[in-house]
Amino acid sequence: MSSEYVGSDDAGYEAKVLMISVAARMAGMHPQTLRQYDRLGLVQAGRATGGGRRYSVRDVVLLREVQRLSQDEGVNLAGVKRIIGLERLLEQAQQRVARLEAELDAAYRRIAELESGLGGFPRGDLVPTSRTSTALVVWRPRRNPER
Repeated sequence: MSSEYVGSDDAGYEAKVLMISVAARMAGMHPQTLRQYDRLGLVQAGRATGGGRRYSVRDVVLLREVQRLSQDEGVNLAGVKRIIGLERLLEQAQQRVARLEAELDAAYRRIAELESGLGGFPRGDLVPTSRTSTALVVWRPRRNPER
């Protein structure tokens, strides 16, 4: 589902502020259709204090996609719901991959800093050595004399 709203990264894109009549008009649908889609779980409206449904611009884009899939592509509403669910899973997976790639890049940068000697060890606390040791080091915790 591609976002046709230019400012899809804007905070207003997700804000559930549109009354059902406005959202229906923007989506080119009857308000009763929005109510039905809400009951079916296709597009879930937020609720105002008085209980009225509220929609976001993202919801309107989704409503248009539901309409396109059902009318132009001939997909039944159960199929549309499945498609929307899979697209959400894909979007979440893509976001997670992007986060993990950023973390991996940061880790590689940190490794490069450490290997170059610029990574916070200016006194040479880490010294590379080619010798291997067979010494056994026994660690014993310090005993607390106050006990």
